[in-house]
Amino acid sequence: MHVAIIMDGNGRWARARSLDRQAGHRAGARAVEAIVRSAARRAIDTLTLYAFSSDNWHRPQLEVVSLLRLMRRFLLTETERCRAESIRVNVIGRRDRLGEALLKQIRHSEEVTAGCARMHLRLAIDYSSRWALMEAARLVGGPNPMSPDEYLACLARVTHSEPVAPAVDLLIRTGGERRLSDFLLWECAYAELLFTDTLWPDFDSTALSRALAEYARRERKFGQLPGIARAAAGAGGLQESSMLARSDHP
Repeated sequence: MHVAIIMDGNGRWARARSLDRQAGHRAGARAVEAIVRSAARRAIDTLTLYAFSSDNWHRPQLEVVSLLRLMRRFLLTETERCRAESIRVNVIGRRDRLGEALLKQIRHSEEVTAGCARMHLRLAIDYSSRWALMEAARLVGGPNPMSPDEYLACLARVTHSEPVAPAVDLLIRTGGERRLSDFLLWECAYAELLFTDTLWPDFDSTALSRALAEYARRERKFGQLPGIARAAAGAGGLQESSMLARSDHP
């Protein structure tokens, strides 16, 4: 299954402890390390984490620099562990606005883990779903219509997603907000949405287990009558099932 997480609440976590925002982001980075290992143990195929949105460039420069430095440090320190645990690392989003040091580390992490197959870890950095949709539309062109899978491949091309990730099964947002914030809008068309008040630095293995248990209790119908979507997906009877009809259980 494909789990995507909007990691929200670092700043509020820090403020509640009379700490600066950078301390919250450092705590958030530690939570990332724990959740990546937990997701791999639970046999999640793809994990996409929203690390830095394109709108985050509008934050104070000190905070932006701190965030990007943390991302580079995460890749620097976690790449070898990911390789050892067969976790493939992939950074999705724009790359034309990132510094050379971060870009170099991204390329290194992706190259070192390219042969890993246990889990696909995608970090969304300078990511905007609306930008990706528009850029993919530029690639479409021509008179012939595209299938959903073909358009998904175009999205993957413009966001540097390699390999192409399947549609999202479960989207989790921490921190209490109830919105998608320009994250994986195409891929989340039929995702189950789970919003939790838990701030990201406090989101741990137990919280992930609860989220997966809640997902397992839901019936995914994909616009059909109860029970039919499961049968159609199993039989491959729907044209779009290869992209949308995912397993109902983690």
